[in-house]
Formats: sequence, C-alpha cells, structure tokens
Amino acid sequence: MASASEPAYFTKASQAGHPVVRDLPKFELDAYIANYKGKTRFDRLLHIGTTSILLAPEALRYAVAEAKQGRDIRRYDAAVSAIREIMPGDRNATPDVPWKEKVNKQIKAESDRLETELKGYKNNLIKESIRMGYDDLGQHYHRTGELVESVKAFGRMRDFCTTPSHVVVMNLRLISVSIDQGNWLAVQTNVQKLRSPGQQFAEAQRLAAKLSASMGLALLASGNYKEAAKEFIDTDPRMVQARLDDPTDEEAFNEVMTPNDVAVYGGLCALASMDRTDLQKKVLENNRFRSYLELEPHIRRAITCFVSSKYSLCLSILDSYRSDYLLDVHLHQHLGELYFQIRSKAIQQYFVPFSCATFVALAAAFDTNEQTIEQELTGMVKRGSLDARIDLVDRVLVASRSDARRKVHEHALQMAQEYERTAHLRILRTEMIHAGLEVIDKGKALGSGIALDNTGGEQTYGNSSAGNFFGEGAGRSLRSGVRG
Repeated sequence: MASASEPAYFTKASQAGHPVVRDLPKFELDAYIANYKGKTRFDRLLHIGTTSILLAPEALRYAVAEAKQGRDIRRYDAAVSAIREIMPGDRNATPDVPWKEKVNKQIKAESDRLETELKGYKNNLIKESIRMGYDDLGQHYHRTGELVESVKAFGRMRDFCTTPSHVVVMNLRLISVSIDQGNWLAVQTNVQKLRSPGQQFAEAQRLAAKLSASMGLALLASGNYKEAAKEFIDTDPRMVQARLDDPTDEEAFNEVMTPNDVAVYGGLCALASMDRTDLQKKVLENNRFRSYLELEPHIRRAITCFVSSKYSLCLSILDSYRSDYLLDVHLHQHLGELYFQIRSKAIQQYFVPFSCATFVALAAAFDTNEQTIEQELTGMVKRGSLDARIDLVDRVLVASRSDARRKVHEHALQMAQEYERTAHLRILRTEMIHAGLEVIDKGKALGSGIALDNTGGEQTYGNSSAGNFFGEGAGRSLRSGVRG
C-alpha cells in the first residue's frame, strides 16, 4: 500500500510490475557496497536506488559519485535521470555538463591514441604487440561503456594469441563484458571453451572458482536453477579466502559477485530444484560449499529446516530476507519463481503422508490463510506439480491414489503376453530349422531358405525341397516363380 509521502516514481514502478521494497533491509548500505568494485558496484547502487524507498536517496547519490569516478557517461546519465524522477530538488538532479564535455574529450583522445598505436603494431607485423593493442583497446571500450566495440576488440585478439595464457585472458575479458551486456549465452560459450577437455589450460584450473561462478550466474539468469545450483555448489572454496580489498588478488571476483552471493544464489537454487536427499548429501555435506554457507548462516538454517521437514520455519527464514534479495541486481527477477518453487516443494512434501488434508490444516502449517492456500494449491494443480484434487465443497485437498492391485494385474498380463509371443517365435524358428528353410552360404540369397548358386542358374532350397514343407503344389509354384 503506497503511503502519502511515497514518490510517484515508485507508485508507477509498482503498477508496472517492477519490485518496490518499502521495508528496511538487514544490511548496511556502506558495508554492503564496499565489498564490490567495478561496474557491478554502480549497477547495484542504481538498482537499490530505484527499488528501495528508504535507501533511494543515499544509494542514488553514491551511484552518481561512482559514475563520475569512471568514464561511462551513459551510466552517469542513468543515475542523474533516476534522481530527477525520484528527488527532483536534489542538487545531483542537474547534469554536470562541464564534466561530461571533459570526459568526452578524454575518451576521444584516448581512443585515437590506442587506434593509432594499433595501426603501427599492424604495420610492424609483431603478433604480441597487435594482441596487446587489441587488449588495451577492448579494455578502454569496456571502461567507457562501448560494450559492443569491446567485444569486437577482444574477439580480434584470437588470431594473435600465441600461448595458452593469452587464450585464457581473452576469454576472461569476453566473459566480463558479456556479463555486463547480459549476454548469458556468450558467457556460457566462453566458459565452455576454457573447460574444453581437448585443451588443458593451467590458468583456467587456477581460475576454476571464477568460471563456476560465471556459469552459475548465466544459468540462473536463464532460469535453469538446477544446473545453476550444481555450478555454485561446485565452486572452488579458494574464493572465500580472497582479499576483496586487494586489487592484485586474482582469486577475488567482486567485480561480479562475492562469496556471500555464491552462498545465497547456490542455496536458493538448490532449495528450488533439489529434493531432501540431494540437499543433505550435495549441499549440507559438501565440504567445498560449506565454506560459503558459513558466510550466510541463515541459508544453511533454511536448508537444514527443509531437510528436517520444518517447512514453515524454512519459509519464514526466507521471507525475512525477501527485502534483501529483492535489492540484489541479479536475483530480484527470479526471486518470485524461486520462492514459488520452494514453497510448492514444501507443500508437496508435507502432503505425501496424507490421503486428504483440510485447507485449515494446510494454512496453519504454512502460516497463511485459507484463501491464499487455496490459490496456491490451485496453481500447483494446474501446473502439474501437485498430483491431487481440490474439493471446494468440503474444502479439502484429496490425494490421487493409484490402484496398486490393478497395476499388478496389468503388469502380470503384459508379461504373459510377452511370454506367449516369445514362445511362438521360438517354436516357429524351430519348425523352420527342422524343415530346412535356412539360407545356404554359397550364392546370393533371395529370401528365407532360397539361394542362387555361383553361376546364377540352379536354385537350391536347403536340405529339403520347398514342396516337402509347403506341399507339392506350393513347392512347384514357388520354384516356377523363382525361375520366372
């Protein structure tokens, strides 16, 4: 429900289906955003500023300051536009035109310099210099927001890569740009190239954590939650020991995500796609993923409650962090579907031991009202995720029980028919061998028991004549048909 002091922007955004968070999240904005660097830092600030009513002023001001530290004018314009709509009276609502003109001149001068150097490298025909020239040009375009040109520059490095480390660097650059583009198919393609069994890259093995996290993020964005869970769960724990504040630490991946994000993404995807047995063996007992779960203990508690059949407690833990997850730039689009799948699985598991259950009991078990549980059950039955019938008269959910006796009888009848068919074929085979209707090795066979000799003249019919088996008349007809 919108309040009187709520900016009109959030009212329109809510009506358009964009998530709007009216509660205060559990994290502190300063501490949260300090864990990230690069373009994802700005993206997360802008998303928080356009989603959270309470954090919007602070987040958008941080976003403007972050944009002005770089050279991506498009991002600066996006932050200023958001402030103008949400806080028209703020001093940052007016674009800094002199700064934009200054940055544009710097970008043009840098682009001209790098292109001139690249032309010189091409004239000298030195492959390593050409590769480095394309690398510098691609990074320049990436910093300035020219993502398409950046992909082209990095792609042209391929012909000038002379060592496996060059190939690894090129693919990592393409993965980074593709993530910023939202081109998740390209992310998966470049990760698979580095994982190709035909090529062994020592650097790729060292960067396995980044590759798993990138692939998991791409699968999450594509809606493939089960495969995304596998990737996040198998992420090498060396990322946990990375120093996020050290730019020289190659294990850190905070230009895209932090180890806390790996724990949250992996835990939610696992809850939505795995059964209780897999959750116990592949998640809770997984030594690699345990290091990540220790960073987000509430995710571990939620998974433990689900495995222990404490579904209501599991769902309440997840609901308490809904606001935080809606403010995540990668997770907010999938949060509704993930929560729906987790809740549907909980209802399914709860209903397994019962032949029927009243709406009152289900609503009490999942801490909701009868109308809400009725809507959820109807949606699950329509989607085929719950094999049951809804009785709206008595307001009960009735399980669709199969007739075990009938299944046994049908299986026995099917086995008897198969046995009869097999026995018939064996008897027929035995009679054919006894009658001598078998193909002779010499000559070319015309059919069962019929062959021509090497001269193509006389026909033979095994050890006995066809007439002896079919009758004399049938044997003559058969022989005359072959000669004709």
